[in-house]
Amino acid sequence: LLASTNPAVVSYDPAFGYELGHIVKDGLRRMYGENSENVYYYLTVYNEPYQQPAEPDNLDVDGVLKGIYLLKKPIRRRRRKVAILASGVSVNWALKAQKLLNDDFRVAATIYSVTSWNELRKDGLEVDRHNLLNPDKKLTAYISKKLKKEKGPVIAVSDFMRSVQDQISPWVSQPFYSLGTDGFGLSDTRGALRRHFKVDAESIAVAALSQLAQAEMISKRAVKKAIKKYQINDVTAAEAGNTEGSG
Repeated sequence: LLASTNPAVVSYDPAFGYELGHIVKDGLRRMYGENSENVYYYLTVYNEPYQQPAEPDNLDVDGVLKGIYLLKKPIRRRRRKVAILASGVSVNWALKAQKLLNDDFRVAATIYSVTSWNELRKDGLEVDRHNLLNPDKKLTAYISKKLKKEKGPVIAVSDFMRSVQDQISPWVSQPFYSLGTDGFGLSDTRGALRRHFKVDAESIAVAALSQLAQAEMISKRAVKKAIKKYQINDVTAAEAGNTEGSG
């Protein structure tokens, strides 16, 4: 949020090493050399160990740099659909939530890795300004184009405050709901903390079901079932998570 107040800051919250590699390369291109720009990069990286996947074939590098790309299509085609947008370490919980929704509730979730909420917001603001001054030459925000084919609710999650994800909501036409770590930090396991703030995989799944219920695509009983099944209100029921590198 502080970064969004400075137009010179190019802020990223990548999840995986291959994303970081492309971002650093782009940062070097933009900050150094004859055609350098008056910008500087701020990159969020994590001290939580987790598996780093290989770079996908045909990676959408343009999407990585602009702030969002399609990471994983639904496990199976389903009638009920949601899109989950996640950044940084939260991408791992989004991927787990995708499996929970598919296996337990027959809901298809599409996973997008958001490398920069701020860059998406900048683009949206620039498009709004253009459209204001050029009513006969309308443009579409990048995030709107990326989510154009999504038919269900959009869940946006990060390890930051919800207001970070809320920055992009004006350009999301689908029902939008954010999950974040609003409140005071607590001294506990990572799993318990994320369950407390409702940003872990099970909480993402419940949020997706809740939005589907509001859209009358599933019954409210399914939401209640998930809350009970995943013990959402019990932080001790959450997996502890990896506690290495937390010092």
